[in-house]
Amino acid sequence: MDIENVNNACSAGASQGSTGVSGSGPSDRLYVFDGPAAAVLDNRGTVVRWTGAAEDLTGFRAEDVCGHPVQELLADLPDDLRGATETAASGRVRLWHQCGGTIDVAFRTTQVMGSAEVLVLAAPTHHVADHEQGAAFLRALSAQNRITIAVHDTDLTTVQTNATPGTLDGRPVQPGTRLSDVLCAKDAENLEAVLRQVLETGAPVVRSSQQVSWRHDPARQHALSLSAFRLEDARGRPTGVAALYFDNADQMRARRHLDLAREVAERVGGSLDVVRTAQDLADVLAPAFGDLVAVDLAQPVFDGAEPLKQLGGGDMSNAALAPTSAMWPAGIKRGESIPRLPDHPLLHSFRHGEPVVFGLDDFIAMVRVPQLVEYLVPKDAHSVMVAPLHARGHTLGAISAWRCRRSAPFTEDEADLMKQIASRGALAIDNARRYTREHRAAVALQQRLLPPATTDTPAAETAGVYLPAGGGADIGGDWYDAIALPSLRVALVAGDVVGHGMPASATMGRLRAAIQTLADLELEPDELLTRLADLIQRLAAEAPSGDRDIVGGTCLYTVYDPVTRRCAMASAGHPPPVLVRPDGTAEAVEISPGPPLALSGMPYETTVIDVEPGSVLALYTDGLVERGDRDFGQGLPRLTEALAAHCRPDRALDETGRALLADLTDQAPRDDAALLLARTRAVPAEDTAHWEIPADPAAVSQSREWITRQLTMWGLDDLLFTTQLIVSELVTNAIRYGRPPMDLRLIRHRVLVCEVTDSSSTQPRLRRARTTDEGGRGLFLVSQLGGRWGCRHGQNGKTIWSEQIIQESS
Repeated sequence: MDIENVNNACSAGASQGSTGVSGSGPSDRLYVFDGPAAAVLDNRGTVVRWTGAAEDLTGFRAEDVCGHPVQELLADLPDDLRGATETAASGRVRLWHQCGGTIDVAFRTTQVMGSAEVLVLAAPTHHVADHEQGAAFLRALSAQNRITIAVHDTDLTTVQTNATPGTLDGRPVQPGTRLSDVLCAKDAENLEAVLRQVLETGAPVVRSSQQVSWRHDPARQHALSLSAFRLEDARGRPTGVAALYFDNADQMRARRHLDLAREVAERVGGSLDVVRTAQDLADVLAPAFGDLVAVDLAQPVFDGAEPLKQLGGGDMSNAALAPTSAMWPAGIKRGESIPRLPDHPLLHSFRHGEPVVFGLDDFIAMVRVPQLVEYLVPKDAHSVMVAPLHARGHTLGAISAWRCRRSAPFTEDEADLMKQIASRGALAIDNARRYTREHRAAVALQQRLLPPATTDTPAAETAGVYLPAGGGADIGGDWYDAIALPSLRVALVAGDVVGHGMPASATMGRLRAAIQTLADLELEPDELLTRLADLIQRLAAEAPSGDRDIVGGTCLYTVYDPVTRRCAMASAGHPPPVLVRPDGTAEAVEISPGPPLALSGMPYETTVIDVEPGSVLALYTDGLVERGDRDFGQGLPRLTEALAAHCRPDRALDETGRALLADLTDQAPRDDAALLLARTRAVPAEDTAHWEIPADPAAVSQSREWITRQLTMWGLDDLLFTTQLIVSELVTNAIRYGRPPMDLRLIRHRVLVCEVTDSSSTQPRLRRARTTDEGGRGLFLVSQLGGRWGCRHGQNGKTIWSEQIIQESS
């Protein structure tokens, strides 16, 4: 701080004299810290200068302290400062405040040049700690080699950055440069547009995905995640933009692998023809995985027979090429036999079910015959990955993926991905081969596993429709379900099992039974899907090695409550539902999908929305929106428009479902499709009652009085006695074992529902009390008096409920 400013700030106070620190009058000034407080001491420790910031910090004015020893301001003196003959350079002390309290401050001192006086700077200790922590945080953040930090001024010129050689384009980024000095012009322009918007609006950008190329290597793109926020001065005026660039390559690669595996699961296996299935597999992999992809199958597989135990090159013929327009070498032609290759040690891995990767030199060394290399190797190819199509103990053929020109070489992760893809593809091809034998049994099983087409519950009326692939010729694992839950709620389910035929139908049946069992436990949607994913992992582990990849799928689980008129949902890799409101408008619900059920280790997330009575909630499988050349991004808007047009209040839901399938599906779809429509209802407000339970034993008798009044008003006097007993036991348990807040709710419909909610997560347990026990009979009485009872857990506690049937008056 400028000594001149210190002198000017308190010279007036010194000239006016002082009344003493302890004798200063009361002050109505509030403590506001806006900067370090400063004071000047003479060589005897007397205060000779006092700033306005010091007055703000302590409440004492200059005339109160100037001329007094600084010790009068100290509430105590630390041990390390007692007996000191010179002023300490720094430390911590407690100062008196004018109001009588104390302030913990950190201080630093410095000698005033050319004088015996000492300048003391002080600030509240927690402010100093915050500053030090902030500085440490910035140093640590700047040291992260996967995070590039850049500070740009209002002209978007780089002012400061931690970019070093290797973090961006391999060259240091100097202050004064612009993004266009590092990136290609178009990429720099796009990034500057984002930063300029942040600078102008003040709205931060978080995790914006960007694809960029460096100026020195424009052919190769890099994935970055950009987060940026505006910098402002003390008056709130923009001074620049801080940008954080994260290397997003690993996440993008993992996402591409996941998308590719999902696409294989969705697109491969919908055909009954072996060659068509092989072509589907090749089409998915090229060019997403390899520039050129060939699928070769054993000769017997084309005729539906089982292949030989050991395959050689001469035992296979080409079944599919992708892209078909590419210039393939003479030795790789559709329908022709593949020449037999020499026995090579690397081929042993192939025979044991593992992918094999060859560089061009390795492949040439293995083949050894130059004419055969020219006959088999595509132009400009530099590497090839060959993976066996192994399913159910048989090697059906092989996938060959070639990379050419500037494509990157295959990695170990891609070899693992190819193994999964090849396993799925092999199952699809084997399913096509075995289809005729399995089809009739699969049709019968599918019909018995699906739920009733329509249901009618207090929460909603539902109608479901199912369309098998191939216009009825192929059976898959798509399903829907509507499950009545306690407290008049309903669970709506849509799912899609990987694969087709008997295995998919059987897995679908097991998943549907598991969901119904888990639904009875009244779990939250995210927890239910987590347990379902664990079940899938166990089923996969129990399955034979050749069938493990068929155990999996996607699922959407929703729970609608007609009392609160809210719908909670979670997705395991499944498309979002579409909500059609009573006014006819429709939109897809924004949810955060978790991973498909076959994958584990990632959490699921519950989304809650409000739903008006009379709305239609549509759950579907991807076969309804992904048809022919129409992908999900095109199919979802079309489905939304069709729902808005067809869902009318005067039209039956089953008729609406059939019309939608006819409008959206092809004559012989490649994938089966399921659709569940639910028209929501609401319990009228006059059929519910709510009472807050005080944390007082007297609340038990009060709850009985409240129950008596409410049931009498509803005309349910015949249920009065049993309801009083039930409520007494539930309220007693809540007060004794639970935690506030506690609530009692009644719902009247065809049944009378009594619910007691508290903030404890303790699970109640039904037991039979012994003759000498003083307690333990509460839940036993509830189970005997009511029709049924149960307990469900929420995020903030649990709810114990009991149902009694309301007898209709004659």
